Amino acid sequence: MQKVLLAVDKVSTRIGQAFSWLILGLTVLMVWEIVSRRFFDAPHAWAFDAQIQLYGTMFMMAGAYTLAKAGHVRGDVLYGFLPPRVQAGLDLTLYVVFFLPGIIALAYAGWTFAGESWAIRERSGIMADGPFIYPFKTVIPFAGALLLVQGVVEIVRCIICLRTGEWPSRKEDVVEVDVEKLKEMVHVKDADIAALDEIVVKRGEASSHGKGTRP
Repeated sequence: MQKVLLAVDKVSTRIGQAFSWLILGLTVLMVWEIVSRRFFDAPHAWAFDAQIQLYGTMFMMAGAYTLAKAGHVRGDVLYGFLPPRVQAGLDLTLYVVFFLPGIIALAYAGWTFAGESWAIRERSGIMADGPFIYPFKTVIPFAGALLLVQGVVEIVRCIICLRTGEWPSRKEDVVEVDVEKLKEMVHVKDADIAALDEIVVKRGEASSHGKGTRP
């Protein structure tokens, strides 16, 4: 079972990482549009709509990846102090009551929106003869389906935790810098930092004193 859970995590991670490269295209497009508008007086009406589509695609396709890494925002002021089984019980309840109905509705509605958009070859209304948006709307049901699959995996994790009292392991991903671990890696001690601070303070005082005694 653990191999299956990690395999789904891997798929969500790979898809999220692949679509994360859209941020590069979005950055290039924004810079190019700013330069074109400001220095060449040649704005493009479709650029704003293209930016929305790129960002929206990246945002939606990163949903399952973020869920796989437990990276979604949660109010864990008290949650982090609870025993694993209580955490799993709360998560399982929220997944069943709120997550599953919401994501199923998203995928179903997105499928309907995408089908209607493809049927009429929908274009953006931001300008006359605007860019096509039906490929963008196709992302909605696809992202919803990925979230639904990853959500089922998280529900299974909750059930396993309820049975064993421990959360199943996840593969590590990009994490925030741990200052204490960084100190250990570069062999820096708190005493060394305090001594360096003291030297900087003394030099600052000496510099201020020297400036104050000049004629």
